[in-house]
Amino acid sequence: MPAFFNVNYTLAGFNTLGGVIIKELQINEEIREKKVRLIDENGEQIGIVPIEVAMNKAHSKNLDLALIAPKANPSVAKIMDYGKYRYEMIKKEKEDRKKQKTIQVKEVRLSVNIEDHDLNTKANQAKKFLKNGDKVKVSVRFRGRELGHKDLGYDVINKFSDMVGDIGIVDVKPKMEGRNLVMFLVENQDK
Repeated sequence: MPAFFNVNYTLAGFNTLGGVIIKELQINEEIREKKVRLIDENGEQIGIVPIEVAMNKAHSKNLDLALIAPKANPSVAKIMDYGKYRYEMIKKEKEDRKKQKTIQVKEVRLSVNIEDHDLNTKANQAKKFLKNGDKVKVSVRFRGRELGHKDLGYDVINKFSDMVGDIGIVDVKPKMEGRNLVMFLVENQDK
C-alpha cells in the first residue's frame, strides 16, 4: 500500500485515525515539566518526583511516561504502554459509535384541502418512518387566502395524528411557523 494512504492528521492535540478522534498525550521527551506526580503502571501513586527520575523508572520497565493531567499542579504523569493505550482508546471510540443511533427527522407535507385517500397514504408513510425510529415532522402549508382559515389546518393535522395514533404520539403540539402549521410525532414506546 502506498505511504500516502497511511496519513494521520494531527490538529491541536487531537489525532484523526480511521475516522476516530483520540486525544494525544505528551509522552517521554515531549514532557517539559520539572517535577511530576508519578503514577506507576499498576495505578499506585509514587509521589512527586523530578522528571528525570520518572523517565528513568519508565525506561527501566520498557514503558512510556505519559502526561495525563498537564493542567494539575504538579502535572500528573503515568507509566504505561502508550501504544496499547492508544489502541484501546481507538477500539473504545469505535464501539461507542456503533452503539449510537442517529434519529432523522422525516417530513410529511399536507395541504388544507387534502382528500381522505391522500391523507391515508401520507399517514401510512409516516407510520413507516415511525417504525424505523425516526421523528416525523407534519406540516400543513397555507397558501393565499387559506391563511384566514387556520381552523381547517388544525382539523387536518388532528385527523392525521389520530390516524397514526396507534404507533406515534405527539412530541411537539401543532403551532404556526410562518405560513406552515407544524407538529412533530415520535414512536410510541409503550407498545
